[in-house]
Amino acid sequence: MTPAGHGQPIPLADVSRQYRRCREAIDDAVHDVLASGQYILGPAVERFEAEFAAYLGVRHGVGVATGLDALRLCLVALGVAEGDEVIVPANTFAATALAVLAAGGTPVAADVDPDTANLTVVEAEKVFTSRTKAVMPVHLYGRACEIDALLNWAEGKGLVVLEDACQAHGAMAGDRRCGSLGIAGCFSFYPTKNLGAAGDGGFVATDDDRLARRLRELRNYGQSARYTHERGGTNSRLDSVQAALLSVKLRHLDEWNRERQEIAASYRLRLTGSKALTLAATPQEAAHVHHLFVVRHPAREALLPFLAERGVHAGIHYPVPIHRQSFYSTAVPGRLAAAEMLSAEVVSLPIFPGLTEEELERICQTIHAFDDQRG
Repeated sequence: MTPAGHGQPIPLADVSRQYRRCREAIDDAVHDVLASGQYILGPAVERFEAEFAAYLGVRHGVGVATGLDALRLCLVALGVAEGDEVIVPANTFAATALAVLAAGGTPVAADVDPDTANLTVVEAEKVFTSRTKAVMPVHLYGRACEIDALLNWAEGKGLVVLEDACQAHGAMAGDRRCGSLGIAGCFSFYPTKNLGAAGDGGFVATDDDRLARRLRELRNYGQSARYTHERGGTNSRLDSVQAALLSVKLRHLDEWNRERQEIAASYRLRLTGSKALTLAATPQEAAHVHHLFVVRHPAREALLPFLAERGVHAGIHYPVPIHRQSFYSTAVPGRLAAAEMLSAEVVSLPIFPGLTEEELERICQTIHAFDDQRG
C-alpha cells in the first residue's frame, strides 16, 4: 500500500528496471537455451564462464549453484578440514562463515575497520593462530578491501587468501578486478547483485589450473569423466538459462556500476549536511561499485519506521555480526568493537540502476526531515 501523500514506494532494490532495459536480448538468450535442449553444463554455461573469466582477467571460471557453494567448494578443494581455522570479517553475510563450517573448518571472526567495514591486516593478525589455514576477506558492499596488504601478510604466514567477492562484481583493487587476486575469488549471482541472475547462481574465478579442475569435479558429483567418480562431490551447477541471462547482463555491468557510483556520489552530496548521519570514508571511485549504499545513524531504530511510513524502503546489512550468531562457537576475547558498533547503526539506502533523481531527492529530504524533527 502506498503511504498517503508520500508518492509511490521506493524499493531498496528493483531488479525489474534492469530487465526492462535489456528485455529483448534476455528473452532471446533464454529462448535459445530452451530451444537447444542443452540445459545442464551446456554451451551457455561454457560461454558465460569464459566471458566472465576474461572480464575478471583470470584463466578459469567455474559456474556453480550459489555463492555459498562457490566459497564452500573452494575451501574443500583447498583442503580445509576439521581443526583448520579460517579468518573471516565479523561484519559480513552469514554465508562467509557458514561456508567454512560446511567445509569442516572453524570460522574465526576478526573485527573490521569502522570506516570501511572491511577486514584489515591489523585485525587479522589479532586472531591468527598456529591453526589458521586461510583468510577470507570480503569486499563488503562492493568496496575493495585492502587486499594487497592482506595478500602480503598471508604470504608471510603461509596462508591462502580466498576472496569473497559476492558483492563486488566489477570493483577494482588497484589495476585488477576484485576476485582475481587471491588463490580464487567467489561470486554470487543472487538477483539483487550488481550482476544478478533470475534466481540463484555462483562462480569461482582462479588462475590455478589444479583448483579449477578440482572444482569442476566437485560441482558435478566428483566426476573426472562421465560416470567416473574418483572422489566425493555434489550437485552444484550453474543453470544454463541463468548463464545465458548473465551473458547478456555482463555486457551492461560496467555501465550499471557507473550509474551506481553516480547515485552514491549524489547521496554523498545531498546527505553531507545531515546532523546525525555518518557517511563512510570516501572511496576511490573504481574501488567501489556500491552493491549497497550504507550509512550509519545512532537513531536507526526510529529512522527505519520513519522512512517506511513515507514509502522509503531501507534495510540493515547486517544487524547481527558473525561472532554473535548462534551457530558461531569460537571463543572471542573481549568485544569486536567496530563490528558491534556497525551492527547497531548501519542503514542501507535504496541504490540500483534506474533509481531516479526524484526518488533520490525524496529519500534524502526524508532523512533530513527525520533529523530536523529530532532536533
